[in-house]
Amino acid sequence: MILCCGEALIDMLPRESREGEAAFAPYPGGAVFNTAVAAGRLGAPTGFFAGLSRDLFGEMLAGALAASGVASDLCPRSDRPTTLAFVRLVDGQASYAFYDEGTAGRMLSPRELPPVPQGVSALFFGGISLVSEPCGSAYEALMLAAARDRVTMIDPNVRPGFIRDEPAYRARIDRMLAAADIVKVSDEDLRWIFGAGAIGDLAAALLSRGPKLVLVTEGASGAHAFTAAGARFRPARRVDVADTVGAGDTFNAGILTALHEAGALTKGRIADADAALIDAALELGIAAAAVTVSRPGANPPWRREIA
Repeated sequence: MILCCGEALIDMLPRESREGEAAFAPYPGGAVFNTAVAAGRLGAPTGFFAGLSRDLFGEMLAGALAASGVASDLCPRSDRPTTLAFVRLVDGQASYAFYDEGTAGRMLSPRELPPVPQGVSALFFGGISLVSEPCGSAYEALMLAAARDRVTMIDPNVRPGFIRDEPAYRARIDRMLAAADIVKVSDEDLRWIFGAGAIGDLAAALLSRGPKLVLVTEGASGAHAFTAAGARFRPARRVDVADTVGAGDTFNAGILTALHEAGALTKGRIADADAALIDAALELGIAAAAVTVSRPGANPPWRREIA
């Protein structure tokens, strides 16, 4: 099983009422939640771990997980509210206003961490859940403990506007990057972490910290993969873009699903990943993300929709 660990929230997406007024519609979301849903729809055995509310939005999140075949039995439930993210779209690009104080997700504490079930072969982390406390400390502790004998993957999905203590956040990300087997970053994330430079040079610097596989997405251009043995690249598919919400999250799910299908979610296989395995993972990640960006909101494809 792939266990996705991190935020679940409600994206309040901009809409227009029948009377022409500006409105918002609630949709289940969150970077890690989206990856879990996408992996479940792609057919990988998937679980999700986060603090979930018992409120109406928490029930919406739990229902969406179940509908996509994702197990949520490890999630602690509370009466705290659900995180809300109001989305603004400009030329298809999303920006967010978060309402997160005292929420069920943010207040997840290290003492609520479950034992990782034996059937979990890989754990995925990332998103805004690594920024805030106490949940950031909880997810870091879970990853560092699991990384000793399980495959771990992180996508920091950096949101600079959400970071209040940049030195502390950078220190956490550095520790988690060093412990991860697989790291996925956008080209913007990569330069936020390291500064200006060519993607290949910055990816090499990231590999030197400890990961065995570094993935770098470049939006409409495509995606790179870097290992100690060399680099691979696959172009993005050309589609009519509705918006980019959930694109990177879906890409992550495609990578993990392809590795699962190849029986490669072990530390040894990731460390020795060959070109064929990496290409297959990039292809599924890119194909799945192309479907997601072709329709509004984070609505990852089912496997039958992948051409």
